[in-house]
Amino acid sequence: MKFGIYLPNFGSFGDARALAELAATAEDAGWDGFFIWDHIQRYWPTDVADTWVALSAIAMRTERMRLGAMVTPLPRRRPWKVARETATLDQLSQGRLILGVGIGSSGGGDVEWRNFGEEMDLKKRAAMLDEGLEIINGLWSGEPFSFEGQHYHVKESQFLPKPRQSPRIPVWVAGYWPHKAPFRRMARWDGMVPLLNPGNDDDISELQDAIRFTLSQRDPGQPFNVAFSVPPSKAAAQSGAYAEIGVNWLLVQLYPPHFGSDWREAWPMDAMREYVRAGPPQG
Repeated sequence: MKFGIYLPNFGSFGDARALAELAATAEDAGWDGFFIWDHIQRYWPTDVADTWVALSAIAMRTERMRLGAMVTPLPRRRPWKVARETATLDQLSQGRLILGVGIGSSGGGDVEWRNFGEEMDLKKRAAMLDEGLEIINGLWSGEPFSFEGQHYHVKESQFLPKPRQSPRIPVWVAGYWPHKAPFRRMARWDGMVPLLNPGNDDDISELQDAIRFTLSQRDPGQPFNVAFSVPPSKAAAQSGAYAEIGVNWLLVQLYPPHFGSDWREAWPMDAMREYVRAGPPQG
């Protein structure tokens, strides 16, 4: 089992320098990964750090840990720009980047999608995600690549340098269970980030169903990662139970239980730093 820090890029964490310093602390304490959300604004006025600028700062302050955005809503990004950013960041981090992707939460529709004229239809976003991933993977190859899709068109282009990792930067796909389509998509890539009903305190059985379904859709001989986010209490008490059903990355959520304008007061950075410094759970 590997353990990663999993936290927002806004509120108390809306500062790229502070995130980089916290990541350095996490690496010194023995954590395996450092993952941040990818938001551009929130419903209330608060500091927001650009995720990809912050990840570059994190890459420069660490040497061992995996890092990445969990997750980037690819349909509101230009896939060729993401391909260039991720290839550069993978080189910068010496092959430590993981690309987490999804269609984007419908819950943030107004402030992060409708406000900027982005696509609101979730089925169209799903198609954009599939096309975007195909484009990114093609451009990562370093070979001449072209693409004709419903949403995107790429005339023959060649991106160099290639990412440091081979055959590619790992792609982890997020989605809500029990919707089957995103889990079929997960099976085509390198890892899954399953999201469950937030009101379900006993998530082991539901999560096991999601993992079994996804693994049934892919070649069992190929490596695959299962990343699941949990609060600190579950990470400490139930890491063994999660490992038994196939989870190999526990992403420990460091954010308050209720969203609102009082993030700084609810979870001050000093408290986060103290938790991170204690190291991964030993449960």
